[in-house]
Amino acid sequence: MFMAVCGAVLAGCGGAPEDLPPLGSVEGVVTLDGNPLAGASVLFTPVDAGALSSARTDEKGRYELYYGTAAKGATIGKHQVQISRYGEGDDTTDAVPLKYNAQTTLTAEVQSGKNTINFDLNSQ
Repeated sequence: MFMAVCGAVLAGCGGAPEDLPPLGSVEGVVTLDGNPLAGASVLFTPVDAGALSSARTDEKGRYELYYGTAAKGATIGKHQVQISRYGEGDDTTDAVPLKYNAQTTLTAEVQSGKNTINFDLNSQ
C-alpha cells in the first residue's frame, strides 16, 4: 500500500520547484511505547486539498517529510497523519495499531517555516 501511495505522490508532484505550493519543513521523532520506531512510514495528507508528503523513520525514530521528489516539507495547513510499520519478508502485520494508520486519529498542523512534530504512540 505504501508503494502505491508513494507512486501517486510522485506522479502528482513532478513539476518544477517553482510550481510547488507553499511548504513548511517538517521533522520529528516517532516512538511506540517509549521506544524509537525505526523503519516506519509517515504520511501527511492535507485535509483540504493537495498532495501528501511522506517519510520513513531512521533507527532512532527520526523522520523528515518530503513533498514528492521535488522538495522537503508539507503543504501549509491541517493534515491527517498515518504511521505504519510492516514486518519483514512474509510478515504482513503492522506493528502500529490501526488508530494510527488505516483508522488514524492523528492530525497535525503544518505552519510556514520549520515544524517539529513528534508522535508518541502506544500499543494499547
